[in-house]
Amino acid sequence: MRYSFMIVEPLVGLEGGVEGTFAFIGSCGYQGVELNLTPEVLSRLDEIEEASARHGLPVVSMLTGAAYQEGLCLSSPDAEVRARTVERLSGYVEIGRRFGCILVVGLLQGLRSDEPDAHTANGRIVEGLLRVGRVAETAGVEIVVEPVNHLQVGFNNSVTEVRALIDAIGSSAVFPMVDTIHMNIEDRSLVQPIYDCGPALRHVHLCESHGGLPGTGHLDFHSVLLALDNIGYAHFASIKVYRKAGLREAAQKSMAYFGEVGS
Repeated sequence: MRYSFMIVEPLVGLEGGVEGTFAFIGSCGYQGVELNLTPEVLSRLDEIEEASARHGLPVVSMLTGAAYQEGLCLSSPDAEVRARTVERLSGYVEIGRRFGCILVVGLLQGLRSDEPDAHTANGRIVEGLLRVGRVAETAGVEIVVEPVNHLQVGFNNSVTEVRALIDAIGSSAVFPMVDTIHMNIEDRSLVQPIYDCGPALRHVHLCESHGGLPGTGHLDFHSVLLALDNIGYAHFASIKVYRKAGLREAAQKSMAYFGEVGS
């Protein structure tokens, strides 16, 4: 298994800055990092690219949901908002090409407060992601749709729903991913969705049931890793800790945990 570590904290506040953080994450044994395309990250891409190259630690995936806070949304009733969202995601495709990384789409689908009707929303989401998918196909960039629980995203909360959405999009650049914290809420199994995705599965988030350090909640990560091994999963599994631990503690203890669980 190739593990990456998701940086969820603002870069400006990290001990050692971008340079020191990449060095530290690499020293823990990770083979990649995942970033959130916040305005801060977007303003520091050159610095990130240089640190990534110096430490041989690629940026393997980038989250796109921060753009929702700017009013962008794929399911918006406003056609201009939808067009700007597609334009933004298409611009992110170029960043994905630059870093050779996957783009993760979740929150940009929108909330039920954006569009109460799921059928209408999904029609708009399909239309938008098809347009972005065409750009990604040309650029050789892969996009994954993240099944996010209903408390955080309004549509396509389960892996089954995301797989149906991707079938409707019909782009060779758009794939499913799984996230254990969301599967724990929306799916009946932590492993069957992995088998259902099979070789189409392109990305994984490993996150404990409460968002804290792995092994301190109730998720059976051994079964998850076994299922990934059984389908021949050869992509990255990104470890996500966003509560109850700072970056350095989370990176060290998570790698130690998965080193034991995955052995």
